[in-house]
Amino acid sequence: MKSIARLALISIIYISLSALSLAENPTEYRLKAAFLYNFALFTEWPEQVGNTLNLCIYGLDPFGEDLIMLDHRQVGHRWIITHRVSTLPELPDCQVVFISRSAISQLPHVLSAVQGSPVLTVADSPGAMRQGVALNMVRQHNRIAFEANLSAARAQGLSLSSRLLRLATEVEK
Repeated sequence: MKSIARLALISIIYISLSALSLAENPTEYRLKAAFLYNFALFTEWPEQVGNTLNLCIYGLDPFGEDLIMLDHRQVGHRWIITHRVSTLPELPDCQVVFISRSAISQLPHVLSAVQGSPVLTVADSPGAMRQGVALNMVRQHNRIAFEANLSAARAQGLSLSSRLLRLATEVEK
């Protein structure tokens, strides 16, 4: 059953990638942008979030043009709008915050800034999941995988799909 769920989510990710990708060989951050989209798709958001999901990059933007392709993509009945933010007070206005490697040293401050808000925190830095990030992308066997911190997501009032959690390489409850 786990392999069927994995295959289904991988298929969804590849379908998303084909829609996002202009190149035959997507870059690492084009793949990670597709993961961000799918993380949003497989997260249950409280009704108070409204019709827009603000996807924010905190720190230096490693995505470049790859992130722009997510602008105005639909997630359920909501639409993604991407932002680059540079100050902590802007973070509670985001629903997804990607903490770039350049800002990972500020992780405790970032988590404190979004505490109690329906914000999905995502990173791609070693150990970030254990430090309180809800989803952390990792490179494993020359591919992108992810770890999930279920208690971090729940603390933000978010519910991660069991289909998503089954694909995580590690789930901290």
